[in-house]
Amino acid sequence: MPKVVVGVSGTLGSLAALHRAAAEAHARKAELWAVLAWQAPGGELGSRTSCDVSALAHCRTGAVERLRETLDTAFGADKPGVTLAGLTVRATAGAALVDTARDPEDLLVVGTGSRSGLRRLVRPSVARYCLAHAACPVLTVPPLPLQEEFEAAHRRNLWRMPLDLRQLTR
Repeated sequence: MPKVVVGVSGTLGSLAALHRAAAEAHARKAELWAVLAWQAPGGELGSRTSCDVSALAHCRTGAVERLRETLDTAFGADKPGVTLAGLTVRATAGAALVDTARDPEDLLVVGTGSRSGLRRLVRPSVARYCLAHAACPVLTVPPLPLQEEFEAAHRRNLWRMPLDLRQLTR
């Protein structure tokens, strides 16, 4: 059976991608696979030197709990109307998604998120990785229109900048 694979992390962008993936799975009569990738603190190199088995088990448990919370946030008591499978994978997000959606009949759905200059330097783009390496079609979901405003308000609060009341009259 074909599947629609979607990357989730709990961010607003991943929730938008999850809802779009559910709609695509319903339209294609496919299974919906929500994938949350996780890594040990310090990445793979850090896990070889400083993480013991209990720390890795704690990270895995935390990833499973975050996936459950994300699915509850996205769908609540309502079900997406398709078969839903949750999967946590110890890998980078791009590699986990491409590996899960390896059949050419699958569909891979990823959120693009906001890509400020600083974020591009710090974290590589999962969407770009998937577009370059996936064996199936990739659907990228742009950020929600309100996400930019939310992030701007968050930055303003973080830097304790005053709110310009003229912005509220739009």
